[in-house]
Amino acid sequence: MAVHTSGKRKTAKARATVKEGEGTIRVNSKPLNILEDSFRRKIEEPLRIAGEEVYSGLQIHVDTRGGGTNGQAEAARMAVARGLVEFEDDEELEREFREYDRNMMVEDPRRTETRKPSQSSKGARHKQQKSYR
Repeated sequence: MAVHTSGKRKTAKARATVKEGEGTIRVNSKPLNILEDSFRRKIEEPLRIAGEEVYSGLQIHVDTRGGGTNGQAEAARMAVARGLVEFEDDEELEREFREYDRNMMVEDPRRTETRKPSQSSKGARHKQQKSYR
């Protein structure tokens, strides 16, 4: 049985597949141990909370797209956490994830505000400076 879950953060999206296997974790077809250190630590958070007895017999494959590396890492972390909870069907594990960091299970709705017309190109609410003297 395979479980498919997804996670989003800003403009990054991640899809995770969790199924029975030999305990391998791959992100974008690369093993977890060759990824950048900060990226790897983000994805390992739900695994550390769940414990090795939960994920040692699972094969986890994550695909990430869009956004930057930090957004992708957080989206992948959410997808892995949701996948573990759904595969194990464990409410206690979900509660532990929510207590550690609510964004492991619940999506953050904040997005960048669109730039408004007839203003500076620097951002949504940035106005051009006006001199009175």
